[in-house]
Amino acid sequence: MSSSGNDEEGGSDPDDGFEPDPDRVAFLREIADDVRGDTSESKQLANVLYRTSDLYDESEETSPEEIVRNVKFILEVTEQGGLER
Repeated sequence: MSSSGNDEEGGSDPDDGFEPDPDRVAFLREIADDVRGDTSESKQLANVLYRTSDLYDESEETSPEEIVRNVKFILEVTEQGGLER
């Protein structure tokens, strides 16, 4: 951790352009809750918004690259019919 308390490995590193922003986290998660519905597309969009909000949540350790990988996984699972096997 740096002297400012930010984890330089996570999404809260001030040099990565994603400083902690609780208002942005709440806003993105509120939108995610609003768009989440019964369709797989609305659930996907909500998941993408929620994962994006993690960039601004100081309690989360993530990066844009990690979120892209996660979103690709979400889309691939949906394309293959879900996790039910």
